[in-house]
Amino acid sequence: MSTTQPDPDREEAARRATVLHLRVPPGTPEPLYRAVLEVLEPISPTVQVVPPGAALVDVAGVLRLHRRTPYELAWVIRLRAAAMTGVDLHIGVAANWALAATASARPDPNGICLVPDSPAAVAAFLHPLPIDALYGIGRRQAETLRRFGIHHVGTLAAVSADTVQRVLGGREGRLLQERARGEDHRRVTPTVLPRSTSESRAFDRDELDPHAVRTAILDATVALGARLRERDQAATTVELQLRMSDRSLLVRSRKLPAATAHSPALRDCAYGIFDGLHLQRARIRAVTVRADQLIDADRVAEQISLDRTEENVRRVETAIDRANRRFGAGSVRPAALADRRTA
Repeated sequence: MSTTQPDPDREEAARRATVLHLRVPPGTPEPLYRAVLEVLEPISPTVQVVPPGAALVDVAGVLRLHRRTPYELAWVIRLRAAAMTGVDLHIGVAANWALAATASARPDPNGICLVPDSPAAVAAFLHPLPIDALYGIGRRQAETLRRFGIHHVGTLAAVSADTVQRVLGGREGRLLQERARGEDHRRVTPTVLPRSTSESRAFDRDELDPHAVRTAILDATVALGARLRERDQAATTVELQLRMSDRSLLVRSRKLPAATAHSPALRDCAYGIFDGLHLQRARIRAVTVRADQLIDADRVAEQISLDRTEENVRRVETAIDRANRRFGAGSVRPAALADRRTA
């Protein structure tokens, strides 16, 4: 009976693959995504959030602390995430960001894909992949490469740099060829979820009608409010950006009387900013509303309201959120947006 002998070189290469790229299932609600990020806190201090559904973890500095290999830490993360949040993570383990992200899209039956840090292992993993499997490549870039007969990642890695840069452009071609060769020089930088979020609405033509601009503002603030409530966050400041026909940007912001995630309050603040600009026949190309300086919703002190109308509006808002979660975003929205396409 033969036994498989351990390969010290491969084991060492596996230990050098210290970047983990985590993917949550598409459509995972924001609170669950945040719960997954909390699972990572005891594992490593070097966690980079990649919204809306991914994260990077550099475990190079904690292997001795945990007395585990990177692959074993990936196992621990998957088990804890499943037990504590019910989320089934896919994890790529490799030596850099792009390689780990490519690997996390192709997990084994255990939900993990390890690419040891050796030229042979990297080539064996990357080169057979179809060109559109390369992390960071766009659909049009992949189509362009296929027209030139480059159908696999290995072919892109092998052709001359001059050829790739003529086909895709200098910077883009150089970047994608580096990734095809398993190279990525970016560091994992600790970050958290952004403390601001925005919604933009563009017009089909330069818009002169203030009513149409206000409708776009309403559409953006309804989406913002729903997102904040989904994330259990509240805004303390609203910023309005108007992109003019000459491509200039007009930006104004206003602090809210109290932190809120309620769409009517966000809407009224944005309306107030717009009305205060006193624009006359302004030609506006796009509108962006930003909810800024976000805080966690549990830090907001809810005042008891004696206004029955306001209380009813908030109950309706809660019901609308439930309906949109069940039937899809934008299924239920204000009557003023009935004729506007869902963003």
